[in-house]
Order: sequence, then structure tokens, then C-alpha cells
Amino acid sequence: MRKLHWLLVAAAIVAVPQYASVSAQPAPIAAPANAEDARLTAFLDQEFAEELKSRPQLATRLGMKEGQDRLDDISDAGELKRLEALRDSVARMKAQFDRSKLSARGQTNYDIRVTELERAERRYKYRHYSPPFYSFLYSIHASLPNFLINTHTVQDEADMSAYNSRIRAIPAVLDTAIAQSKESDAQGIRAPKFEIERVISGSKTLIAGAPFGAGEDSPLWADAKAKVAKLQSAGKIDASKANALLEDSRAALLEMKPAYERVIAWATSELPNAPSGRVGAISLPGGADYYAAALKLNTTLDLTADQIHKIGLSEVARIEAEQDALARQAGFADRHAFYADREKRFPPTPWTDALRKDYLDRANAIIAHNRELLPERFNDVPKYKMEVVREPSFSEVAGGAAHAGGPSPDGTRPGRVYVHLLGNTEDPAALADLMCHEGVPGHVMAGDIQVRQTGTPKFRRAGGYVAFNEGWALYSEQLCKEMGAYPDIASDFMRLDAELFRAARLVVDTGIHALGWTEDQAVDYMIKTGRQSPDAARSEVRRYITLPGQATGYKIGMLKIMELRKKAETALGPKFDIKAFDDLIISDGSQPLPVLETRVDEWIASRK
Repeated sequence: MRKLHWLLVAAAIVAVPQYASVSAQPAPIAAPANAEDARLTAFLDQEFAEELKSRPQLATRLGMKEGQDRLDDISDAGELKRLEALRDSVARMKAQFDRSKLSARGQTNYDIRVTELERAERRYKYRHYSPPFYSFLYSIHASLPNFLINTHTVQDEADMSAYNSRIRAIPAVLDTAIAQSKESDAQGIRAPKFEIERVISGSKTLIAGAPFGAGEDSPLWADAKAKVAKLQSAGKIDASKANALLEDSRAALLEMKPAYERVIAWATSELPNAPSGRVGAISLPGGADYYAAALKLNTTLDLTADQIHKIGLSEVARIEAEQDALARQAGFADRHAFYADREKRFPPTPWTDALRKDYLDRANAIIAHNRELLPERFNDVPKYKMEVVREPSFSEVAGGAAHAGGPSPDGTRPGRVYVHLLGNTEDPAALADLMCHEGVPGHVMAGDIQVRQTGTPKFRRAGGYVAFNEGWALYSEQLCKEMGAYPDIASDFMRLDAELFRAARLVVDTGIHALGWTEDQAVDYMIKTGRQSPDAARSEVRRYITLPGQATGYKIGMLKIMELRKKAETALGPKFDIKAFDDLIISDGSQPLPVLETRVDEWIASRK
């Protein structure tokens, strides 16, 4: 890997200037460049088709019906089987293809396939550090119903029958998850107390109310009724068939309930031994090696925790200086005075239904407005529907981080931004930046373009790299400034506030997992320096604790994209085309940062 001198001068990166629109370039998504590329793509597509047979949930996310009545096998044996299949696949690829005979794009696909095996090996080696109930964002107790509600699309009777079959498959997955958690326990790796408490409360929510007892409909029962009603209103089933499907849903849910009761019983037994206070990777047996692997997985670069910590501190200082300058432009003494004025004018207020509706209306309007601005900056723009929706009740938390999901390849499932609307409201000026990051031109737009790729192996539509994905989304906040998406100084100031938050993440994530920070110490830093509310700071820190390294990908990815852009500007001078550059970055899907750098270098050479 080439020397990453940019990391040593990250604080010197300044805001990039506005660029005028230039003449349109050819569509960035192209067919394979030569026969050998086409042969490799056909090989990889066949391999991916075989892989999907053992990953039915991924098939559903990609809009395919294969295996839609099954859930993934999350057991160690199942994971090892998939790893061994990937090992065999890569070995056969290396035997059958001469990399030197591939085009630059073909070599990229070849290299990413090899990288995917390296990453799979690393994940399998450290699998016991990430038991299924451990993650604050992706704990299995909540991710399974979330998948059924938001990803399993029901368009006909067969889809609904498959939905019910998947409900019946949940108990086996949950029992496997309990067994894996016990194995991690035996190795001294236990989920933090706060996460165990969340597993208990979330599981209770999922089996409360109808059809399990009195009260409002439980989340899955409400979803089943809504899906069946939609089929009936569309004339795809009659009343008799609708009743039969719902009775099957009811029976499946009642069969599922004992499994969640077992989860609750296991989690309750965990509480006395669940750790709190110092709960980072450094507190675990072999935790230093695990965290180094997590940083590699999430940044795709060879950066140490110490390097990332120092980059974070440097970026915090730079961004605060920019905030001071912007505050003075608005007539305030410094950023502290600007923040104080905003807090006085827009104090945190408990959410109400009316405030939630207004928030969602404004968020969706911002997404629509940003889409109108895109043709001035991109040749390839999103095609499918997008929407901002509230986080499901069983996974919603006060101060929870918004997140996004791309559309299905056929557009049947729209791209979505999920927002948590519990606790207290935040500064309304922050909404524009959030929609730039999560929506357009951020995650949802990137997902839209990725699932519509042609001429690229299908496995690349399904994969993702945190540093690229989150780096692009954070870079998108800068793009929104250049596109004129921020209506006033307050919105631009909150863009810097969001960037400051991501810089603080570098400090906090490494502080928790490499320096032994306590949860409260990290929360205090996120409140005072990261400028988060107490609820948001607590939620964020708990996310970092249970997803080591993930939060570092944002700023590291953005800094790399900014460095590559500066390199291209310097090398090309008047030949630099910002519209073509941004298309180049987003057109070929998620990729490791070293691969992205190679592509940019080749693009620079071709423009010269």
C-alpha cells in the first residue's frame, strides 16, 4: 500500500471551492471492456448465484424470491461453510484467470473478490467477539422482525405465505444466537449491561399485545395485517384467503413467542455478570488484536488506533476554527455564542405526534429538493422512489442515530431513511445536513446507483465498505454546500457541527477500545466536544462500544476522498472536471479505499 501522507496533514485540508457545471460525460456505468472481463463477470455471477442459495436474506434485499421462506443460517458451521465456499471460489478464479489480461475495471473486480475473502477470514477469526445479541444497532432480536417488516416485500399470496414461514424460522435462529452468546461468555466476552437490558425490553415489546394478549397489535402482527390488507385491496386475494393468511400469521407468531421468552430468560440471567464502566475491546481477552482487525475491516487501511486518535484530535481543532469563522460572519463572537443563541431559540422539546409529522414532512421535502439539484452536479442520478420514515417501535431509542437502506434492484422497495423520534427534538437547522448524509446525495442515492449497476459482477451490488459508504455520505454533506442545498448560515454551521461530531468519533472510538475510556468518560466527551445532547451522546457511545471501529470509517473515508480530489485538481488543473470526478467516485459501487485510489490515479492519467 502506498504511503498515506495525507493522514499526517489532514488538519490542513480546507473547504473546497464551488465548481461550475460542465458538459455531460458518457454514462459512468459501462459494460465489460473486453472478452476476458466478460468471462470473469460471468464466472463471478455464477459464483454469486450459488452463494445466494445459502444467504436467502441477502437475496430478498436484492429483490429476489429465491429462498424467501427461509432465514440465514447464522451458526458457526453455516458461517464456516460459506467461508470455505468463498475460499474455493477465489482459488478457482486465480487458476482460471490471468489478472494481467483484464482491463482496469476487470482487475478491480478481481481484486475486490480477493479482498472479500481476506475480510471473511478476518471476520470468522474474530466471530466470538460479535455474538448476535451484542450490537446496539443490529442485535438479532430486533434485526429479524425489522427485516420482515421493512425488507420482505409482499406482492402476492406466495410472498405472504413465505413471510409466515420466516416467522416460524425465527425460533431456531434465536436459539442458535443464545448458544453462540454462551460460547462467547465462556471466553470472557460478554455483552455490556445496557445492551442486555435493551434485548430484554425489545423482546418484551415484540411479544406484547395482540395476538399474544390484550392491548394494541404487536409490531409483527400489525405488519402482517397491513400486508394482507394491501393484497386484498389490490384485488390479489379475496376475503376468505385474507382470513386464512392472517390465521396462519397468528399461529406462526404464537409459535414464535416461546423463543423470545427464552431470549428474555437468557438475558435476565446475564444481567448479574454483564459488564459496565470500562467495556471496550481493550477490556476483553485478546481485545487489542481484535480492535486492530476491526479498524482494518472498517477503514480498509493499515492505520493504528494511535494514528486515528491523533487524526481525530487534529480534525476537531480544524473544524472548531471554521465554526468560529462562520459564527463571526453571522455576527457572533465565536461558535460558543452561536450555539447558545440556537439553544435559546430552539430548546429541546419532547416529541409529539404533531412535531413528528412536521419533521417527516420537512425531511421528505428536503430529499425531493436535493434531487432537483443533482443534474447540475451529476450525470448519473437516482431513479427510484425515496422516503423518510420513523424507526420501528421495537428498535427506536431516544437520541438514536438515523440510518438508511437502499432500494431493491427493481425499485419495488424504495430507498428509505429511518429516524428516531423519541426523547427530545434537536435544532431544526440540522435536518438539511442529515438528509444530505442519509438521503441525497448520500446513502440512499449511492444505494440506488449501486443496485442499478450493469456490466459489473452482481456480488458487488450486495457488498459494502464502511469507509467508502460513510466517507461518501460525509463527503456528500460538503457536496450539498457546493450545490446550494443549505438555505442559510445556520444550516451550514450545523454541517460543520455534524462534521465535528464525526471527528469526535475518531477520538472516542479509539479512546474506548484502545485507551480504556469508560462509557461515562466517552459520553462526556461527546457532549462537550462532539456537541451531542445527553440522549444522543449516550446512544452514540453505546453504538461505538458494540461496533468497534465502525465509527472511524466516516471521517477516514471522507478525508481520503477529499485527498484524492485535491490530488486530481492539482494534477489536472483546468482539465479537472468536478462533475466527472463525483460520477467517478460514486459510479462503480462500494470499494476499498486503496482500490478507489487506484481508479482515481488511472482517471487522472487518462484525462492528462
